[in-house]
Amino acid sequence: MHASEAESDQTDSAYDLSEIAQGGELIVTTLSGPDTYYDYQGRGMGLQYALAENFALAEGLRLQMVVAHDTTELLHLIESGEADVAAFPIPAALIQSHSLAEAGCTDPNTAKSWAVRRNAPQLQQALNDWYTPSLQATLAQGIKTQLKEGRKVIKKVRAPYISREKGLISTYDHLFREAAVATGWDWRLIAAQCYQESGFDPNARSWAGAQGLMQIMPGTAQMLGLTNVYEPSENVAAAARYIKKLSASFADIRDRHERIKFVLAAYNGGSFHIRDAMALAKKHGRNPQRWDDVAAYVRNLSQPQYYNDPVVKSGYMIGDETYNYVYSIMERWRAYGGHVAGGGSYVGAPTQAKRPNKYTRNNEVLSPEQLEEAENNEASVSKKN
Repeated sequence: MHASEAESDQTDSAYDLSEIAQGGELIVTTLSGPDTYYDYQGRGMGLQYALAENFALAEGLRLQMVVAHDTTELLHLIESGEADVAAFPIPAALIQSHSLAEAGCTDPNTAKSWAVRRNAPQLQQALNDWYTPSLQATLAQGIKTQLKEGRKVIKKVRAPYISREKGLISTYDHLFREAAVATGWDWRLIAAQCYQESGFDPNARSWAGAQGLMQIMPGTAQMLGLTNVYEPSENVAAAARYIKKLSASFADIRDRHERIKFVLAAYNGGSFHIRDAMALAKKHGRNPQRWDDVAAYVRNLSQPQYYNDPVVKSGYMIGDETYNYVYSIMERWRAYGGHVAGGGSYVGAPTQAKRPNKYTRNNEVLSPEQLEEAENNEASVSKKN
């Protein structure tokens, strides 16, 4: 589209802050990436997202994020009126060449800025009045602190077994058995997942907002009709409903043992990200219905050449975390006596991320032998005390 055409379209489709306020929703577009925007268990992350969220809250608006694949699409979304703000550092000359206006987050040192339509002067002014470099520095520091905390879960971890001899895993075994009826899963698999999520602590909560035994996010809890998230029976029952829902969404994976791994991955990382990894596996000639083939692409979704691939719809994810999550649960399920089809182990299964960076955390993954050793050590310490 030529600049004159874009200008004409903008004149015909004026949609300024007053109209946005009437609709109650601000649509912001950006590019996916660890420092811009990505979805983490249903929660938006990244500096550009944090800034956009802060502005939306200041204006009393709901925020909707739209991920563009590249700068060309980003600018087109603003030109066409499909988005209100481009929350990404765009060169000023490029903004001007598309007959858009600089607004909000502006860096005079790099001559880059956010962009809005020229015929939205109210929105432009509100963004300029709102933004200060100190605000960006404060939000950036907050994100840095979150990452430093390592996405930890505040929990009091119980022992992984009450009694191996009696087949007692936890005080919540009866809830896992009920969930097994609802999901068709082995109850010991659900127990293994619960231990990975909360260490059997019903009051556990994560930095991202997940709560209870099965670490259910607030948005998911609302969708499932869960009101008392810290009540064990309600939490596990809601998790069973979610597992059943995810299993139905992956019904195209005919092998039920393979489907379990995909469902676990979606429970942790989101089904859209897992579908992206499946699309990448298919594109690269691997089997998109075999977890061992797809798992590598789950991890690769933290790399630009993969999360920017045209077949990827949901962008960046912390893939190592989801990869380790599935592996850890399958290994613990095996330790609990579960039947892990195909051995349950993945080539190169790590004790920590293969490509550690500031966005991943080091997860210790215990093998059955290590688990038994840890239990024996714990039992020995308990006897001494």
